[in-house]
Amino acid sequence: MGLQRFGRPKGVESKSSPNLFVANCGPAVGLSHDTIASVFSAFGEVKGVCSADESGARVIVSYGDESSAKAALEALDGQPCPDLGGRSLHIRYSVLQPTLQGKVNDSVPVSLVALDLNIPGLYLLHDFVSPKEEEELLAAVDDKPWKSLAKRRVQHYGYEFCYETRNVNTRQHLGELPSFVSPILERISLFPNLDNHANIVLDQLTVNEYPLGVGLSPHIDTHSAFEGFIFSLSLAGPCIMEFRRYTEGTWLPNTSSTSTKVQTPENGPNFLRRAIYLPPRSMLLLSGEARYAWHHYIPHHKIDLVKDSIVRRGPRRVSFTFRKVKTDPCQCEYPQYCDS
Repeated sequence: MGLQRFGRPKGVESKSSPNLFVANCGPAVGLSHDTIASVFSAFGEVKGVCSADESGARVIVSYGDESSAKAALEALDGQPCPDLGGRSLHIRYSVLQPTLQGKVNDSVPVSLVALDLNIPGLYLLHDFVSPKEEEELLAAVDDKPWKSLAKRRVQHYGYEFCYETRNVNTRQHLGELPSFVSPILERISLFPNLDNHANIVLDQLTVNEYPLGVGLSPHIDTHSAFEGFIFSLSLAGPCIMEFRRYTEGTWLPNTSSTSTKVQTPENGPNFLRRAIYLPPRSMLLLSGEARYAWHHYIPHHKIDLVKDSIVRRGPRRVSFTFRKVKTDPCQCEYPQYCDS
């Protein structure tokens, strides 16, 4: 909707404003933004309704003038509203937050299909595995030892990814990929977007377990470590994944991270943003431009806003990421994003 950012009021008294902070109201309690706008429009022209925070139960209602906002506050604050499910609303004036240079709006429209993002090389297949297969895969990895990182747990198969060097040691082969992923590998070979690469042999698997609220920092998987196809299977819980394409000169590699990370203020004009919803049992393919030139990122949320609906993440999300270890220097078409 393109509304500016407003702050949650502090204290009981707040300065008069055309913008209202409304608590106990929003998609998380079954009230769409359109429904809220319809009710509040009885007091004047509503310019827009947007989420006040990530809870889904607090919104900002913006009027064109202060008198409309005052009338709505006096009529609805602390009173059960029949047109909003009988909920008692808690309303205060809200003020426009000062915008720091380089700060952008956190919200970005979330697509359900990869085609809508218009990122070459990005594909998403829903229901890549069945619920029974999902259960069996989770049971298989839960029967294996996990390695604990700062905020998540991991398992490595084929080759271990070294987070200190952001690379793999090709001389330390851990063995073949486990038999419980064999049906997945066979199905990947039939992926509809592999063109002439259907015979690709994936030899590295990283399993990540993300607890509720834990995401992933913006990064590009190390060019020199892996080939051009990266497959990621989402299990157990949903999330959104954001993609960012930075202009040259606005990012730098961080040698202490797991991959090429962003070290730049989030200045809107300096990068493009796209976002997609990853439901459980879906398979994501990053190839070409999507793999080499776009940073991917999972926000650290407990809930996500998808198409004006609140989607709560599960207690855990587990991803199976399949790659092919690279043995030759990177010769991709995007050297400006290359780590080597």
